[in-house]
Formats: sequence, C-alpha cells, structure tokens
Amino acid sequence: MREWMKSCRLCPRACGADRTHARGVCGANDRIEAARASLHMWEEPPISGTRGSGTVFFSHCSLGCVFCQNRQISRREAAGKELSIQTLAQTFLSLERQGAHNINLVTGAHYVPQIIEALAIAKGQGLSIPIVYNSSGYESLDTLRLLDGWIDIYLPDYKYYSSYYAARYSHAADYREIAVGAISEMVRQTGVPQYDSDGLLTRGTVIRHLMLPGLAGDTAQVLRDIAARFKDTALVSLMRQYTPFDMQDWPELDRTITDAEYAEACALFRDLGLGGFFQQSEAVSESFIPVFDGTGLEDTEKWKPY
Repeated sequence: MREWMKSCRLCPRACGADRTHARGVCGANDRIEAARASLHMWEEPPISGTRGSGTVFFSHCSLGCVFCQNRQISRREAAGKELSIQTLAQTFLSLERQGAHNINLVTGAHYVPQIIEALAIAKGQGLSIPIVYNSSGYESLDTLRLLDGWIDIYLPDYKYYSSYYAARYSHAADYREIAVGAISEMVRQTGVPQYDSDGLLTRGTVIRHLMLPGLAGDTAQVLRDIAARFKDTALVSLMRQYTPFDMQDWPELDRTITDAEYAEACALFRDLGLGGFFQQSEAVSESFIPVFDGTGLEDTEKWKPY
C-alpha cells in the first residue's frame, strides 16, 4: 500500500509527489497527521445518534476551499499530530469503547493506504461498528476502489454545479465531473441506505450540499442533478451552516444564508422528492466547529502546534 505514496495519485490533483520525501499539493507527506478524535454530535441524526459519531479529523486537504470551516487543519501549511498506523488503529478502538456508533474518517483521501492498514489492525482486534468516509466529493476513482469493502457509509459533498464557482472558490473547475463520478462509485459500493433497529444508518451514501451566499441558482442545479441521478439510491443533506470567517477577500461570501434562501431550497428539495435531512438555523454557529487541539490522539509522538 505504501507504494502509492511514491508518486502520489491518490486525489484528482494527481500531483505525482514522492511523499516519502516531500509533501504533496494537499500538504501531506507519508506520515499520518490528525487534529482530533472524539465523539461528534453534529452529523446527521442517523449517524450521530444518541452517543455520537467517532470522528477522526485528518490534517490537510486536496481541495482548498476559500471558505473552509476547518481551515486550521485543511490548509497546506497546517500541522497536526503525527500518528503511527498502530496508534490510529488504537484510536478507532478507543472511540468504539467510548460508545461511538461508528468511526467517521474526515477528509482522509490522502491517507487512504494507511487508513486501510489501520482498519485491518483494528478489525483484527475486534472493531465492529460501521466505518464512515466523510469527503469533499473530490475523489479519485482508483482511491475509492481501494476502499471497496472497508467503508460502510459514504458522506460526500456535492458542492457545486458550476465550474466557474468551483474554480473560483475551490480551485477545481473539474469539481462536478469528479464529484458525480465519485458519488456514483460510492453508491455502487454501498447500495441503498440501510438502518438498524434503532434507526441508525449502517450502510449507504448521504450526499451533502452546503449552501453558499448568492449561489441559490447553483444549489437548485445541484439538487436537480442529485434527483436525476441518485434520488432512489442515496439520502441528501441540505446544509445551511455556512459561517464566514475572515472573508474580506470574498465579500460576496461574507454573510450567512438567509431564512428565505434556505426555505426556497427546502421547497425545491421536497418538490423533487428527495429524501434526507434539513438543518435548523441553530447550526449556524462557530460553536459547531470542533477545537483542533489533538484531543483523543494519545501517542508518544510530539504534538506540533498550529
């Protein structure tokens, strides 16, 4: 698996970096870096449940959204705690012991070979809860195929329909083409959503769309495309939690979503016959962003501050 690191093609950027000696475009080298592992109550209800989703926040990201709420850990210059594969496996097991309903891997595409090794170790030691892959939607098909059989629930974004907005705000004009292909592969792997007797999701794909200020038309196109492609095979989460931080360079994004904007999108969601989740206005709060201080990542390796 580690051979994937020597000329990296794990994400659609396909930068070809030898991550055993340097960092890729995403900012990651071949050592796992993460910033938090904890029970997380702010995912969709059948994922967080009553005890929380066992969430591991990985450092770095291949996409680079200008509005990223996890920018402390997603940017190329960000750091985190270096973890061995064995320690990551023990982190998964610790979260299960704490009562997590599932293991939630947040932005882990650039660590997929190591994650698979860690999952193999943890499952060999008794890990039995579902595995969630929480993704920007900007994923390589080859990397997703590595995960086939390891992931129970996919939680991808579908951020943009327009290549203009995708290029302007995430530096990825090819975002929609990549995301649609990636989500199709995720749905192929998981099949239709399945639940346990407590109403918790055990298998399936939940497509997230975060509304952005002024992009109501793009949101409408995203929802229509989801309905055309995935209405009967995936759930949809329509999110209004966008919170602007330090957006002086992007004044058009320097506000939250209005009640009227969200209500209009919810009406279209219903008209299209989509199934899934809406979000209350209380979700628009900085307090919903975790503290990335290394919580839950116990190891002898030195913590590197942000």
